[in-house]
Amino acid sequence: MSTDFMKRAMAFVVFCLVQVLVLNHIHLLGFATPLLYVDFAISFRRNYPKWAILVWCFLLGLVIDIFSNTPGVTAGAMTLLALLQPYLLNPFIPRDSTDDLQPSMRTLGVTKFITFVIICVAIYTLTFFALEAFSFFNWEQWLLTVGGSLVLTVVFVLVVENMFAK
Repeated sequence: MSTDFMKRAMAFVVFCLVQVLVLNHIHLLGFATPLLYVDFAISFRRNYPKWAILVWCFLLGLVIDIFSNTPGVTAGAMTLLALLQPYLLNPFIPRDSTDDLQPSMRTLGVTKFITFVIICVAIYTLTFFALEAFSFFNWEQWLLTVGGSLVLTVVFVLVVENMFAK
């Protein structure tokens, strides 16, 4: 087996455990929940096969759904993010970069990376909470939940990125 596959599998397990055992129990001010596993989808390198990104993200979403009692919501939102991630990454990549560029603050630059993370997390949180609510009847609460979770998730992703930067 390749080392890349083993690293992905290990990250898969770690993100599942951290989300299910710790982060699902954090509800800041009653509506903001950190969704750190989104970093798994954000971190795929440039030339990673698109079908593999879809499979990895769908499986991660499915496992999170099973343990979080959100039937299909996480899997659907993660699959959408996996579908869009390669196309969202392209505008931020420098022209003279290698084909196997890993998105990070070091490779993209701080501003570009933060913008990329905010866009990816915004797409994910909008999709996730729209599927979860399946109604815009209480749109104020929905906006608070999306906004709070967006900010909290971006902060967590940036903290994790700084902790594990090479």
